[in-house]
Amino acid sequence: MHISIRATFKRRFLAGLLISIPAIVTLLMIGWFFRFVDGLLEPLYYNILGYHVRGIGFISAIVIIFIIGIISTNVFGRRIIGYLEMVMLRIPVFKGIYTAIKQLVDAFSPDVKGSSFKKFVVVEYPKSDVFAFGFLTKECVVKKGSDGKESCLKAVYIPTNNLYLGEIALFRDENVFYTDITIDEGIKIILSGGIATPSNLSEVKK
Repeated sequence: MHISIRATFKRRFLAGLLISIPAIVTLLMIGWFFRFVDGLLEPLYYNILGYHVRGIGFISAIVIIFIIGIISTNVFGRRIIGYLEMVMLRIPVFKGIYTAIKQLVDAFSPDVKGSSFKKFVVVEYPKSDVFAFGFLTKECVVKKGSDGKESCLKAVYIPTNNLYLGEIALFRDENVFYTDITIDEGIKIILSGGIATPSNLSEVKK
């Protein structure tokens, strides 16, 4: 009877722990994000008002982002943002960082055409008999030798740390396995550490 009660308690406790951990981690991340965003603008209000108002910086950031979203969705606003972007891209250091981040963010946006990920694929990487998930980004033609023989290669972005950090590798077309998984589903697979991977993967035509 004693062993049964202990085993039951252990089983129930572990079940509660497995449910609680994701919720606790999520709340901690939301709390950190709130404090971070609030801390960006809250000192400005403190200098104006003379006292701290908890959360005013966070609310202001949300309002500013919303206003930017409204401006960017109309023709006149897009022209203004385009002009400001053109001015900022003239700054040497800023240009390199901003362009790289913008291209990476655009790759995950379904509203951006031409620069988004094309397919969710499987490639043999980083060595033989080891396979990795990746996102097909672009095709490029490489000319080899003095005769100018061309070889078509596929550029694949392979996440190595969550999603926004990774490596670019070039593969021959026959070495790329095109899956039936959508880009959104592929992102979920990467973020879940592979847990969301379906049991069966089907190859589709490119």
